Amino acid sequence: MQWLRDMWTKEGPGIPKDSPAKTGLALFADILAREWWEMVKLNILFILASLFVVTLPAALAAMARVSVAFVEDRNTYLLRDFTEAFLRYFWRATAWGLALAGALAIGVHAIVNYAAGARDNLMLAAPLAVALVATAFVAVLACHLIVLMVIRDLPAPRLLRLSALASVARPLPALAALALSAALWLAHILFYPVSVFMPATFNFSLGMFAVAFGVHRAVVLVLELPEATQPHSQAHARNAS
Repeated sequence: MQWLRDMWTKEGPGIPKDSPAKTGLALFADILAREWWEMVKLNILFILASLFVVTLPAALAAMARVSVAFVEDRNTYLLRDFTEAFLRYFWRATAWGLALAGALAIGVHAIVNYAAGARDNLMLAAPLAVALVATAFVAVLACHLIVLMVIRDLPAPRLLRLSALASVARPLPALAALALSAALWLAHILFYPVSVFMPATFNFSLGMFAVAFGVHRAVVLVLELPEATQPHSQAHARNAS
């Protein structure tokens, strides 16, 4: 049974030391080719961990933690890392999940109502546009927030502030990741029943990996901002004293 244990506990494959650095879509494809089997197993873990529905936010956080490790090319021990992250972020992820799900539900409800009314009253086109932009921003904010949460332990106000800053600074990669996730589910619907195994094998994990890959740069940038301003703040404090 050694092979079965190693399937879930051994280190993932790494990158040769002398290989040239890749960026953008080439890096995304390279990580995907290297970690695809780990992503399949991660997808199964996520499905099992979210069966009770109330555990869905914590399962998403755990999947995001492992996905960030893929992006940063860190050694991963899949079952251990997923379980530790699931337990560590359970309450925080649940609270943020409820808040963000509520905000998205309000946004979608507003979009549906304004879209129905705009067919008869063009004056409702303006609030419809506002509702669309606001809902898209909340979705982008959620992407940055979950990745920030699993990278650094931050107080809730600062976590929200940095997530909003990252969402404003670099919204397009997060939108592209969300579009890829939507495309996976659209393909599942269009090609059903041929695509019946897509959700069970990679839809969830590939979607979360795309989110982690897309927002990682913005998250790192906003996390470095306080450190960049710290010397100036200390010098200012010394001058003032």
